[in-house]
Amino acid sequence: MKENIFNKPARVFLSFLVLGIIAALLVGFLTFKPCPQFGFSDNKFSLGKFSSEEELRNFIQERKSFFGGDYLSSISGIRDFLPQMEVNFSTEEKSAAGAEEPERFSQTNIQVEGIDEPDIVKTDGKNIYFSSQGYYRWIEPIPLLKEKAFPEEEEMTIIPPRWNYKTRIIKSFPPEQLAELSSIDKQGQLLLADNFLIIFSGNKIYGYQVSDPQKPEKKWEISLRKRTYLVGARLYNNKLYLVTGTSIYDYNPCPIKPLEINDEVISVKCADIYYPQILFDPTVSYTSFIIDPQTGKRERSITFLGSRQGIVYMSKNNLYITYPSYQDVFFFMKNFILETGEDIFPSEIIEKVKKLDGYDISAQAKMTELEIILRRFKLSLDEDEALKVENELENRMEKYWKEHIRDLEKTAIIKISLGDFVIEATGEVPGHIINQFSLDENSGYFRVATTIGRFFFPYYFRFNTQREEKNDVYVLDEKLNIVGAIKDLGVGERIYSVRFLGDRGYVVTFKQIDPFFVIDLSNPQNPQVRGELKIPGYSSYLHPIENNLILGIGREGGNVKISLFDVSDAANPQEISKYILKEYWSEILNNHHAFLLDEKHKIFFIPAGRGGYIFDYNQKNLKLLKAIKIDNLKRAIYINDYLYVIGEKELVVLDENAWNRVNNLEYQD
Repeated sequence: MKENIFNKPARVFLSFLVLGIIAALLVGFLTFKPCPQFGFSDNKFSLGKFSSEEELRNFIQERKSFFGGDYLSSISGIRDFLPQMEVNFSTEEKSAAGAEEPERFSQTNIQVEGIDEPDIVKTDGKNIYFSSQGYYRWIEPIPLLKEKAFPEEEEMTIIPPRWNYKTRIIKSFPPEQLAELSSIDKQGQLLLADNFLIIFSGNKIYGYQVSDPQKPEKKWEISLRKRTYLVGARLYNNKLYLVTGTSIYDYNPCPIKPLEINDEVISVKCADIYYPQILFDPTVSYTSFIIDPQTGKRERSITFLGSRQGIVYMSKNNLYITYPSYQDVFFFMKNFILETGEDIFPSEIIEKVKKLDGYDISAQAKMTELEIILRRFKLSLDEDEALKVENELENRMEKYWKEHIRDLEKTAIIKISLGDFVIEATGEVPGHIINQFSLDENSGYFRVATTIGRFFFPYYFRFNTQREEKNDVYVLDEKLNIVGAIKDLGVGERIYSVRFLGDRGYVVTFKQIDPFFVIDLSNPQNPQVRGELKIPGYSSYLHPIENNLILGIGREGGNVKISLFDVSDAANPQEISKYILKEYWSEILNNHHAFLLDEKHKIFFIPAGRGGYIFDYNQKNLKLLKAIKIDNLKRAIYINDYLYVIGEKELVVLDENAWNRVNNLEYQD
């Protein structure tokens, strides 16, 4: 005779823990009512267009019912600490003719040659444009007390601090003429386009003509409207490319009005909004713009729906925007029951689930039916049976989840051709990416490095054994179909840095040690891991400095670590030199544009908390040449054979041949 187990709540909780997990999972995730044409069982998807505001509103409401409001935005904030605009610093040389022109000067480090990215420092070889990030600056003392408690006591004063925000224009070449020419009362990331300085300042973008650097003149202004933020920006062939994200109202989603250009509001009609036919949380509309940097006028734009955490990558042919997408969990749970549960669930339960899958009803209705089926199944169990089922489901779900996790967590990819500025292709890869360096285009193929199994399930979906993260590299063709893959790199770890260089890729994963992987991508259909090196610590930025020499900057034992990797033998990569800085932090760890390389002098520069460090890498050996103490040090650039070290309060010029100071400039207020 079976006990009425529902009279024993404590044992009921233990006995049906896993079944409760399944029910909770279904309640949380299966309220989505997909459009009939949607399919969720493969990696390919296409785009549709809305015909009306009602259709767009219904689409959003259906997706919101699936994702439970702002669920994803609350659990997916992992990349919120990263900069919204993926910017980094490099050393592309430029030359200019004329007796008073410099022969060479460094430029912002760009992921793709010829495509500039915003940074707080720009130079044309003659002037430096530096946007202060702000610091405390003392002003004149203000009397605090008029009456003294003691006659011999000096007058008490208070010196309140203030932030000093501005963009400075500094005459930099020749170095003996170093002087501050003027300043602009705006602060932010900068781009420099043919005597036009573009400043990304808060929710504004300004265009200043700086042909006369002593009298910069504002020519245009773009405002990011309410709920709009900047995702990324690039400058290529004297065109400014912007990608904005606009949060969507559930009940009044369109028209979308992301920008206001010179008092003209840019409005996107419902019928001009694309949507990918995949499962994602439609919290953001992405709009990509081509802007004339001379006038600020819009030339082209395109808008599509997506989810938060967009990342931008741009080649000379295409603009890519990626964001997280997720698979239909009902499909996942149904398969779990049918594929692993035939010896756990009675045959009538299996048949009911099969019939339920075939019903032409919404996912919410299927959820309700499945919940009833599972509840009735629980009522049929005694305590002994429940204990066995609990353990079997715990183990089987853990194993099934690990085998099928790539079906749940994905990155959606939108490819926009630069030629006609239309959406050229769409695709998906399993997992999530860390930054723009996880993405690369080469010879018509698109490469993506991802981590699997990091942020999908809410708190109630947990198991006794720890989840293992996995890392993959995918190769996609021009239509963004996956044609090759390497899976399960660094199992139990996550990606910390990626660099794709031609037919090779370099991936660093980390948990307790730093596996440095060398990947052969010469055959897109059959990429291979050629070598692996395990060393302490990790590298969060990789930079090629010579043929077959890769520099890694990261941390080890709480300090900044610099590693030099020899990858001439792909099967046997070596850390041939290492240097540990007595610094806890460097901006390079999370902002690549703080790095400077000067190939002529075979040196690189690293800013850190207490100052800046100049390293020599000649003879394939890391040697600290000079340390320079400057408060609030931000960047370094070179012009000819002079290194300009830029801080928030002053600029110091070093002779790269002798490494002595040749000039310095303290900024004006």
